Amino acid sequence: MTYIDAYVLPVPKDRLADYKEIARKAAPLWKEYGAIGYVESVADDVPYGDRTSFPRSVEVADDEIVILSWIIYPTKAVRDDASKKMMADPRMTEMMNTMPVDGNRMIFGGFEPFLDE
Repeated sequence: MTYIDAYVLPVPKDRLADYKEIARKAAPLWKEYGAIGYVESVADDVPYGDRTSFPRSVEVADDEIVILSWIIYPTKAVRDDASKKMMADPRMTEMMNTMPVDGNRMIFGGFEPFLDE
């Protein structure tokens, strides 16, 4: 079964176009290193919850929007190898230097699917 990396992060609304451009450039790099799927999505129907919610999870400000992303790999081993290669790739380093994201508020993690229909 596949392996998933997932991310929730705040992006300033006035930098959303910049973020989208970087994501479009990053997608083929992740695939070059073994990803079989790459999804970036902008919050559309994500209410601010009383206790928990996507906006609360990243402490989104009024001038920010929540992004939910995931990358699909054939295996965890491929993901681990791809992550190492991406972090060492100068193309990714260049993109990271211009990323309009507060990485301290980004939530991320690897997930092993147990159901995929």
